[in-house]
Amino acid sequence: MHTRIKVATLSLLTSLTSQTAMAHDPVFGLGPHVLFKGGVEITPEVHITKAGDKEKTEVAMELTYGLTGDWSAGIEIPYAEQSNVSGSSSGQGDLSLFTKYRFWRKDGLGKQESMAVAIKLKTDSADNNIGTGTTDGLLGLTYGYESRDWYRWSALRYRFNNENDAGFRQGNKLLFDLVGGIRMKKTGYLQADTVWLIELNAESAQYNESNGTQLANSGGTEWFVSPGIFWTKRNFAVKAGVQVPVASNLKGNQQATDYRAKLVLEWHL
Repeated sequence: MHTRIKVATLSLLTSLTSQTAMAHDPVFGLGPHVLFKGGVEITPEVHITKAGDKEKTEVAMELTYGLTGDWSAGIEIPYAEQSNVSGSSSGQGDLSLFTKYRFWRKDGLGKQESMAVAIKLKTDSADNNIGTGTTDGLLGLTYGYESRDWYRWSALRYRFNNENDAGFRQGNKLLFDLVGGIRMKKTGYLQADTVWLIELNAESAQYNESNGTQLANSGGTEWFVSPGIFWTKRNFAVKAGVQVPVASNLKGNQQATDYRAKLVLEWHL
């Protein structure tokens, strides 16, 4: 009898903590985390990218709502500043709409596994010289394992790009993520919690096209190793990481990525 009570209590605690301290996603990759029904997530974030003489800083605000316990949706509103040898520009970026549905979940004692599909629609809404001038889509599939000690995620995403008014189309892109995490010190729910992350991120892009003609200096593959951290305290979290390129096979004459950095603040209501 005591064993049954103990198992039931642990299962209940696992269920309760799975939406709080255990609800993590990677910094750069895609994870299966969704909000509880009626939950609101406010997420300001900063992205910095440098590739040769090209630099871009994007500040975005994400607002997410939990439609059900397995389905969330939201909006991303970015502001960007970018520069290269020909000059600089700044303004509102392309607004995006996104949704994620967790279609499988398995709970155990102190652990949880889940899978989700994600869809993102980038609208053609940016100021001149900031956006791509196209409406594009992204489809993703992700798996996650979370426990009191270890974390692991994997994801596969595909971005579909359209042609702008000038006849230019960026190549479609395939993204792959493999992530591991570790909690060095176990803490209670009311205490601050830290998870250290290491990500392997790959991006493979098709050739760009201009009026149906492939452009030689475009497309190819880049691989990144990305150390990061996920710090949480109750319903507030900080995520940060740096993408460091470790291998690339870019076609023609292109500037490879020097680094990318990301800082995310999450507040659950």
